[in-house]
Amino acid sequence: MSIPQLPEDNREMSPYTGYTREHWEAAADGLLGAAWKWATPRGALLDLPGRPSASGVRSDGLEGYARTFLAAAFRVAGAEGKDPHGWLDRYAEGLDAGTRTPGRDDAESWPVILDHHVQGQPMVESASVALGLRLTRPWLWDRLDGDVQDRAEQWLRGAIRHVPAPNNWYLFPYTVAGFLESVGRGDAETAQVRERALGLLEGWYRGQGWYADGDGRAFDHYNGWALHLYPTLDAQLGDDKDQLARHGARLHEHLESFGLLFGADGAPMHFGRSLTYRFAAGASVALGALTGHTPLTPGTSRRLLSGTLRYFLDRGSVTDDGLLSLGWHGPHEASLQSYSGPASPYWASKSFVGLLAPATHPLWTATEEPAPSESRDQVIALPAPGLLVQSTRADGIVRLHNHGSDHARPHEADAAAHEDPLYARHAYSTRTGPTARGNTADNHLAVEVAGVRSARFRIDPLGAGQGDGWGWAASRHTPAFVSGPPTVPGLSVESVTVAKGHRELRVHRVVGAPRGARVTQTGWATGPEESLLSALHPLHGWTGQDEQRAPQGTAFTRWAVMPRLTADAEGTTVYAAVATLSAERDPAPLADAATVVSATEDTVEVRWADDGTLTRVSFAPLAVEHG
Repeated sequence: MSIPQLPEDNREMSPYTGYTREHWEAAADGLLGAAWKWATPRGALLDLPGRPSASGVRSDGLEGYARTFLAAAFRVAGAEGKDPHGWLDRYAEGLDAGTRTPGRDDAESWPVILDHHVQGQPMVESASVALGLRLTRPWLWDRLDGDVQDRAEQWLRGAIRHVPAPNNWYLFPYTVAGFLESVGRGDAETAQVRERALGLLEGWYRGQGWYADGDGRAFDHYNGWALHLYPTLDAQLGDDKDQLARHGARLHEHLESFGLLFGADGAPMHFGRSLTYRFAAGASVALGALTGHTPLTPGTSRRLLSGTLRYFLDRGSVTDDGLLSLGWHGPHEASLQSYSGPASPYWASKSFVGLLAPATHPLWTATEEPAPSESRDQVIALPAPGLLVQSTRADGIVRLHNHGSDHARPHEADAAAHEDPLYARHAYSTRTGPTARGNTADNHLAVEVAGVRSARFRIDPLGAGQGDGWGWAASRHTPAFVSGPPTVPGLSVESVTVAKGHRELRVHRVVGAPRGARVTQTGWATGPEESLLSALHPLHGWTGQDEQRAPQGTAFTRWAVMPRLTADAEGTTVYAAVATLSAERDPAPLADAATVVSATEDTVEVRWADDGTLTRVSFAPLAVEHG
C-alpha cells in the first residue's frame, strides 16, 4: 500500500485524527500525482488500470480526467490560484485535446454525451468538468484560446440537450448550465435545464433534510455528495442569496442527523450504492462548514472530515501505485455496481470541497472536537426517509435501521431479482457490511415457501418516533421469491425495530403465510478476527436457533458468520427477538436483556431488565409505546 506522503500528525490542533489542512492538500497532491501517471500523451484521458465499467474504456478515461480535475480544482481554488505542481496546465491541455474531435476513436478524443440509456456516463463527468472550470476560471478558463472555449462549450452542451437518468443526474446539466451562465454563455436553453432540475428537486425533497434520489424511495449517500452538494455550492459560487438560504437550510437540517452517521473510528455508514466513493461521504459536512449552514461546530466538522479520510487511507483503500482501488477498505467486488470503473473511486474528490475554505477559516483553525457518535448514546428517528439511527458511545458504533429506503424504481414490480443487499437489509452499521448475493442475507426476515427464501425489495414505511434514550421505526414489505410464483397472494411482513442502548428489539408480524411456510431471522454478520459481538436472542415465536456462514464475507471481513432464528409459520403470527452488535468489553448477556410480558397475534409487550421499562408494540393499528 502506498498512501500519499503526508506531514507528521498534529495532535495539538487535531487530537482525534492528527490531520490539518496541510494533510488534505498533501492527500490531494498525492492522489493526483499517482493518477496522472496513467494519462494519455496530451492528458485528455486518464486510463487507470483495472476492469472497465459497463460504459467502456474511453468513458472510463474521461471519468479519470473529470473526477481528478475536481480534486485539482478544489486544491488550486482553495489556494487562491497557487499551483506548485502545475495541475491546471495539464487539465487545460487535456481539455483542448479531448474536445477537438469528440467521438473519434483516437488517443485523446472524449466520447460525446448522449441520452443516459444510450451513452450517458459522459453526462455525469461533464458536471465535474464544468464545476472544475467554474472554480478555476481566473487561472484556466480565462486563459484558454477562444476556439478551445467554444469547443468546450459545444461538448458540454451535450449534457443539456440529452436525457439524464431519472434521479440526481438532472443536477449534471444543471451544473453545466450554471458554469456556462457564469462565463457569459447562458441562454434560454441553460435557464430551462436549471429550472427543470430545481423543480424536480422540490418533488424529491421529503423533509428532515433528506431527498429521495428520484421518484422512488432511495435515501442514501447521494443526499450529501449530489443532491445537497450541487445546488448549494452553485448558490454559493453564484452568490444567489435566495437559493443559498433555501438549500442551506435543508443542508443544515440534513446534517443534524447525517452528522451522526460516522463511527468513532471515522467510518461512514456502509449503506447504499456507490460506496467505492468512500470519503466523498464527508462532502456535505465540508459544504456545511464552508457555507455556514451546519449545526456542527468547526472542530466537529473537521473531526468528521479528517476522520473519514484517515479511516480509508489507513485501511488499504490506496493501492501500491497510489491509486484508489475499487472497493471499501481495499478491493471489494460486492460493493461495486456495473457502472463502477477504475476511476470511479475519484468521486471521493468531492470531499476536497472543504479546501475552498481558506486556511484562516474556523474549519481549519479550530481544535478538533468529538464526533456526535463520541459524545453520548443517541437514538434519532427519521420518519421522512423511514430511518432509525442508533449510536453507542462506549464502542463508537453507529447502526442504521432501514424501514424506508429501497432501490425500487416506481415502475418496477416486486421481484426478488431486483433485491439489492445495499438497501434490502433491516440494519446497517459503521462496523459491518451486508453479505453478498448468493450468501445468507444478514439482518433479514425471510419467509420460506416450498423451500424458497423470500427477498425484501420495495419497502413501505409505517412510521418512526423517539423518546428519551429510545426510538422506533416500522415498515411493511411483500416477500418476493426468486423462483416459483414471484409473490404469494395475501402474504406480507410488518416489521418494527425498537432501539435502546446497544440493543434492538425486533418484532415482526407475518400475515397470510401458507401452510408449510417457515420464517428465519438473521443478525449482524461479523468475522472471526473482529472484536465484535453479534447476538440474537428469541423472545417470542421462535423455536430454533443456529449460526449461518457467509463464505464471501463482507466489505469488512473476508469470511463472516451470523446468528439465525427459525420457526414455522401459518396464517398470522408474531415473532420477537432482541439483537445486539457491540464492541464493548464484557457486555451483559443478551438472554438477560428483556422478557416477554404478553403476546398475541397483534401485540407484544416486553420488559427491559436494566431499568424495568415496558415496550408495547401493536400492529392493528400500528403503535409503539415505551415507558
